[in-house]
Amino acid sequence: MVKSMTGYGRAEDTLNGCTITVELRSVNNRYLDCNVRMPRLYLFAEETIKSRVQNTISRGKVDVFVTLDSTGGEQVQVSVNQPLADGYYAALTQLAERYGLSKDISVSLLSRFPDVLLAEKAEEDVEQRAQDICSVLDRALADFDQMRTREGARLETDVLSRAARIEELVGKVEERSPQTVAEDRAKLEARMNTQLDPARILTEAAIFADKVAVDEETVRLRSHIGQLRHMLEQGGATGRKLDFLIQEFNREANTIGSKCSDIDIARHVVDIKAEIEKIREQVQNIE
Repeated sequence: MVKSMTGYGRAEDTLNGCTITVELRSVNNRYLDCNVRMPRLYLFAEETIKSRVQNTISRGKVDVFVTLDSTGGEQVQVSVNQPLADGYYAALTQLAERYGLSKDISVSLLSRFPDVLLAEKAEEDVEQRAQDICSVLDRALADFDQMRTREGARLETDVLSRAARIEELVGKVEERSPQTVAEDRAKLEARMNTQLDPARILTEAAIFADKVAVDEETVRLRSHIGQLRHMLEQGGATGRKLDFLIQEFNREANTIGSKCSDIDIARHVVDIKAEIEKIREQVQNIE
């Protein structure tokens, strides 16, 4: 099964007190171009994310959006600024002694002085956070891949139907071609001087017939259609190979068009080239 290069996937989960959301969007591109957008605080996980994406996607411009919300789930450590507390205590004691006041210094009193108690966010386990992000990323990638597979199936159906139409038109060219060769040969013989050696006439007619015959081109075109079906059946990242193959389709169609002056065949060639162009457009979307 082939896959489309365009797709969207999303996943969200709350792990270790942090809500993680991962979204992926992709569009067509000749090569894989992965861009990760996430808070600077978590850039340590960027290379890991790109590696996971590369293991799943081979072509396309992929944007990965990672958001993290740890509100309410943050661990806070409260500590005492001991030197500062000592300073306040010493100053209060000095005041009490100097002015003969009662020494009623309490914990409550000391804690109210600025910066005596320090509330700090606990140091984050970056390894665990990276694992959590990748866990949600894997689910987003699975969702993303399902969409690409569905779109790929639609592309494959359309390409195969157009290939069948080309095959039908090639059959019409093959049916008409011998008649045009015979007609052209008769016209050539009629134009040639009847005084010439009959063998010479036959030779010239044969050379001319070979120049206007399209048997080789139609055979190759049918072969290309067979290769197209085989590639689609194999699946995987076949987009580039299909793109090259469609160029061969065009080459054979152009050769048939240049060889034949028959109106009916020319009309069939135009239809063949129109179908080839539509296939080429669809192949541009295949990974």
